[in-house]
Amino acid sequence: MAIKDWPIRERPRERLLEHGAESLSDAELLAIFLRTGVSGKSAVDLARELLDRFGSLRGLLAAERQAFCEAPGLGSAKFAQLQAVLEMGRRHLYEKVARDGPLLSPEHTARFLQARMRDYPYEVFAVLFLDNRHRVLAFEEMFRGTIDGASVHPREVVRRALGHNAAAVILSHNHPSGIAEPSQADQRITSRLRDALALVDIRVLDHLIVGDGDCCSLAERGLL
Repeated sequence: MAIKDWPIRERPRERLLEHGAESLSDAELLAIFLRTGVSGKSAVDLARELLDRFGSLRGLLAAERQAFCEAPGLGSAKFAQLQAVLEMGRRHLYEKVARDGPLLSPEHTARFLQARMRDYPYEVFAVLFLDNRHRVLAFEEMFRGTIDGASVHPREVVRRALGHNAAAVILSHNHPSGIAEPSQADQRITSRLRDALALVDIRVLDHLIVGDGDCCSLAERGLL
């Protein structure tokens, strides 16, 4: 049965408008994104099938283009639409961090970094450049590596910090393993960057490690 033939109170779109998006299941939210089903299946039925195919909503959202487009009811147009939605979400989080400042909104900062870096299959090292009031000047993903490491060059970090006229920075990188625990190598590169930036009077306020479900702050661990 098509969703348009369901009782109004059971339709995902109407339920969202009346009760909020949080009241819907993953399949119902995905059905709204899909808009229509395929022959013999409603959008909700198709959504459930896609969630089974990709393992979870997150698995679908993080799928590579080819795998995504090969699934029934999807395709290049839906992939482009999804990427636009995800990017809008990341920019929304970044605007909150930029407006409030990372030290005033540590939760927003962690959410932004997770949304941006959590699903990379390789290690990425990034920097938030801050002014003397700890407002965000820029965010840059500076180095990319393999599944177990990235080559980080202190000279380049110093150069970009000076280019932004930054007074402080927050360092970050992801662990593709999903485990947000600092390694000895993480601590060593943090010390090298702290010392290099101190030579030009730029402070390292924190180094956040992005895992699968959380972020680890080296500052909170007393490792800066």
